[in-house]
Amino acid sequence: MFEGLFQPMHLMIVAGIALLVFGPKKLPELGKGLGESIRGFKSAMAAKEEERPANQKADAPVPRPPGAN
Repeated sequence: MFEGLFQPMHLMIVAGIALLVFGPKKLPELGKGLGESIRGFKSAMAAKEEERPANQKADAPVPRPPGAN
């Protein structure tokens, strides 16, 4: 489905459109904000993983009550 989506020419076109829409002064600020939000998300996920009880694994199935399909 996404076979030819990220070809170099496509990425250059997207970068050019972003430059036209946001301007050269705003793009570094947007990149910095995006990086900070990704770091915050990763740290929140790590904190959530540390909160998980030791006997519960991340990929363990959730037990269902009898009779539930």
